[in-house]
Amino acid sequence: MTPGLPYKRLGAFYLFWFGSLGALLPYWSLFLRDAGHSAERIGWMFAILMGTKMVAPNVWGWVADHHGHRLRIIRLATGVAAVFFLGMPFVDPFWALALLMVGYGFFANAALPQFEAVTFNHLGTREREYGRIRLWGSVGFIGSVLVLGRLLDIFPSTLVPWWILAALTGLFAVALSVPDPGDGRPARHGERLRQVLKRPQVASLLAVCFLVQFSHGPYYAFFSIYMEGHGYTRGTIGVLWALGVIAEIGVFAMLPQLIDRFGLRGLMLGAVAATALRWSLLAAFPERAGVVVPAQVLHLASFGIHHGVAVSLVHRLFRGRLQGRGQALYSSLSFGAGGAVGSLCSGYVWAAAPPAAIYVMAAAAAGLAWLIALAGLRHLPGRA
Repeated sequence: MTPGLPYKRLGAFYLFWFGSLGALLPYWSLFLRDAGHSAERIGWMFAILMGTKMVAPNVWGWVADHHGHRLRIIRLATGVAAVFFLGMPFVDPFWALALLMVGYGFFANAALPQFEAVTFNHLGTREREYGRIRLWGSVGFIGSVLVLGRLLDIFPSTLVPWWILAALTGLFAVALSVPDPGDGRPARHGERLRQVLKRPQVASLLAVCFLVQFSHGPYYAFFSIYMEGHGYTRGTIGVLWALGVIAEIGVFAMLPQLIDRFGLRGLMLGAVAATALRWSLLAAFPERAGVVVPAQVLHLASFGIHHGVAVSLVHRLFRGRLQGRGQALYSSLSFGAGGAVGSLCSGYVWAAAPPAAIYVMAAAAAGLAWLIALAGLRHLPGRA
């Protein structure tokens, strides 16, 4: 542990944040389906959630970079997000759930990009240690997936929103305890955002991130239903979700060594190739546990390595006063726009074609991302 670094509090934030996602991503679709909503509506609900990431991070990123006070924004965002989610167990109409999701998403999605900037500001020149803090998010995700998955074999899916609410409450409490890294005053020097966005490697990176998260849209929206349709129990589905995240923990812990050995560009190319392979396996062999298990382990690359490399590149490419907006832009275009379009498309494809078709679509998107990364991610800053 690095002296002077609030390691436990930074790690706890990721623990609760991804603990909430460990319930939302695997089990929200089951909750909605059990409430009587169609595949198209499930796709729309995830598209709404991802779509708020297109707007919220950029709005709050602009505020943070111009006025500072990132931690105030994070505390406000996590508290209000919990209040919005409090209404989820008490409403039935789809339009009401959708409105609550818009409110929750707008505030919740403000928090993580700004907290990434806070974490890197605490790390300073020790940015390679990011993975050792971020791995606690993987621990939180695994805990939620495994425990809640087992509980849902016994109790109804109405438990899901209460679990998420508890995680959001813990997140708000942790946000109140994180110390300010000293970035309260916005910097006034450095390049303009427009100048940075004109760089070919920046445009290529954002395109790759968009397509990779587009390919994850079918996974987040329909994997649990897809597996249940092939005879897997909800407890087993929870284990499948957790497998990749367990491997992801090891990747985050080893990220500094991996970057030193393979460089950021090499790691990105490998991660995107593994993503295309993962979706191809799920499309072709969903009934074979011996194939699904290694496909899930590939999550260590499709999310773990990809995300670790992406945030590191964003931190290098967007400097000074552009830090917050750089992380926000990455979040909004990848997890936001990419995830939203991927979720929405998967809902319509699911309704019109065999279920496996959504993963064929995902594999094609990842393949295109690999080609863009190969051609466009050259001349990166630092040892990349």
